Amino acid sequence: MGKRLLDKVLGFIGFEDEPEEEQMPAESQDALLRMKKGAVVSLHTQRQLRLVVAEPHTFDDAQEIADHLKNRRPVVVNLERVETDLARRIVDFVSGAVYALGGSIQKVGGGIFLCAPSNVDIASEAKEGEKGFFPWMRG
Repeated sequence: MGKRLLDKVLGFIGFEDEPEEEQMPAESQDALLRMKKGAVVSLHTQRQLRLVVAEPHTFDDAQEIADHLKNRRPVVVNLERVETDLARRIVDFVSGAVYALGGSIQKVGGGIFLCAPSNVDIASEAKEGEKGFFPWMRG
């Protein structure tokens, strides 16, 4: 029993004597080699991230922005050429969509917002009173 335990421990560590191979038919050896190789897995599983830039002109365009967020794409929303009331409604709608999807929204300039779904993290090194990560940000 002591020898079996020692053999098991040495086998677990990898110091076990290799047993003599029994002669197998060539077909069985090929099948065994295929099983030992395992599946080929790509290490580059992260797909390329696509950033969408949107310049909505009507309130209906806000739904397209929300659809991009639902498809896990970050969106830069430019509201500089939109009337103030319409811009406020669009921001309210998009903010609700971002919240519902667990994402985040950040103002990066006058009338420009970065909306990110939950799979994208917005890193900002801006401190209060300083210019932010983007040169056009106000403190």
